[in-house]
Amino acid sequence: MTLDLWLTYLLSVIVLSVSPGAGAINTMSCGIRYGVRRTLPAILGLQLGLTLCILLVGVGLGAVIAASSTALSILKWFGALYLIWLGYKKWSDSTEFILEESCEGQQTRPASTLLMRGILINLTNPKAIVFLVALFPIFLNPATPKTEQIVILGATLVAVDTLVMIGYANIASRLRPLLKDKKAMRLQNRIFGSFFIGAGALLASFKS
Repeated sequence: MTLDLWLTYLLSVIVLSVSPGAGAINTMSCGIRYGVRRTLPAILGLQLGLTLCILLVGVGLGAVIAASSTALSILKWFGALYLIWLGYKKWSDSTEFILEESCEGQQTRPASTLLMRGILINLTNPKAIVFLVALFPIFLNPATPKTEQIVILGATLVAVDTLVMIGYANIASRLRPLLKDKKAMRLQNRIFGSFFIGAGALLASFKS
């Protein structure tokens, strides 16, 4: 994998991780309730669930690459179009971001409970699988060993997502008033929507 391709992938996963989703909601809810240190098990659980998703997708993509380079090319175009579609949906979404109360039912929760919840959030989220299936093929070169490439892609994604989730937990209490401001959320949606559309267009131009 070339450095410029990896840097493009890095920018893509930063946008993916920073853009609020189920994992971010869970992290911010726990961060507001418990603080950063007690939220770490929830963040670890998210990364374990994400790692399992990466393994599942990696095995499946390995089979596709071995079977047909044409199928890989189709997946790459699907991935680029999917990013653009996500951007459109994000741009047009003006809904208010609502913090779930999933972590606030008790004064404290065992670390094991937060860990398991984090694992299940990513492992049972079909959007995570679909996104990985759409994103990975764009950066895979069928002419080079696929296992090494998937390890690099997966490790990069987990590392970035871990740092982003820690950041969300750290600033959750300060962001809470902003997250309930519809105008601020509309602006945020359009910024991330533009990033997704731009990433999709850029990724479509890459050739293995």
